[in-house]
Amino acid sequence: MAEKPVLHYFNARGKMESIRWLLAAAGVEFEEEFIASPEDMAKLKTDERFMFQQVPMVEMDGMKLVQSRAILNYIATKYNLYGKDAKERVLIDMYTEGMTDLNEMFILLPMASKEEKPDKIATIKDKTKNRYLPAFEKVLKSHGQDYLVGNRLSRADILMVELLYYIEELDASLLDGFPLLQALKTRISNLPNVKKFLQPGSQRKPPLDEKVLEEARKTFKL
Repeated sequence: MAEKPVLHYFNARGKMESIRWLLAAAGVEFEEEFIASPEDMAKLKTDERFMFQQVPMVEMDGMKLVQSRAILNYIATKYNLYGKDAKERVLIDMYTEGMTDLNEMFILLPMASKEEKPDKIATIKDKTKNRYLPAFEKVLKSHGQDYLVGNRLSRADILMVELLYYIEELDASLLDGFPLLQALKTRISNLPNVKKFLQPGSQRKPPLDEKVLEEARKTFKL
């Protein structure tokens, strides 16, 4: 029996959360080793498992994978979530890169100061409502199918739904006017593996709170 993947990251969402979502959607059980102290951070510089002295890092199939996009590409390829040909893969890449641009705004938002946060939230809301969601709604409308690419589940659908949950947490009204994306969210959320991941007690991480932020500051010596 193959060993479970081991995910090395902080006990928080960040760049690892999309990897958690993709593994969970593929029905892959995984373990996690958390970086939880300044000493753990210091070890990254001497531990040869971490190619660039940074995380995310995933131990999987005898490899030590780094760089989040490379990790996501590997998982999607292995579990048939990366399209059937080059044309579908490039669409999946295009869509997920756009999702990543918006997702990174959500990742960085908790780190903003109280003075910066209102402007950053306003920017996120504007780009969500007027740039990103209209683009993805248009994709679904253009082909009238259940999934973003090739009418089959791909990592684009899974990461889109992950992002929709973040948007909903910020302001649920941002999803108004995007019925096809709302339907996609419902459809993917009801897949057995995803439904399990969305249940309390799963390895899905909650929004950052002040306690977790304070722990992060100590770890990073901020």
